[in-house]
Amino acid sequence: MTRGPVLVVGLDPVRTPGWDPAPVVAAIARGQARFDDLGIAADLCLVAPDEDAEKAIAEALTRRDYACVVVGGGLRKHEPLLVLFEKVVNLVRQHAPGAAIAFNSSPEDTADAALRWLY
Repeated sequence: MTRGPVLVVGLDPVRTPGWDPAPVVAAIARGQARFDDLGIAADLCLVAPDEDAEKAIAEALTRRDYACVVVGGGLRKHEPLLVLFEKVVNLVRQHAPGAAIAFNSSPEDTADAALRWLY
């Protein structure tokens, strides 16, 4: 049974300065594989904080009718990105008002975060 779709919004580890992207890229791949294993359609929207992240997120939110949007920890936990995190939440409210909002604790448990809200 296919559930979703889900949009995962997070920081792009390759385009975010100060991070070693390799372990994060690998964790994101494992997280996406879990969606596949569960039969849940999931799209990624990975942004860099110094680019037009809001535009990219708004465009992603309007591509499909998402059942759930998972906001990654890189956007939530890094205090200098607090304003961007607030904008992400409000973009979800504006462009996907019917979608549940979920939060993961790592890229690998993103599907589990979405499952809390998918029926």
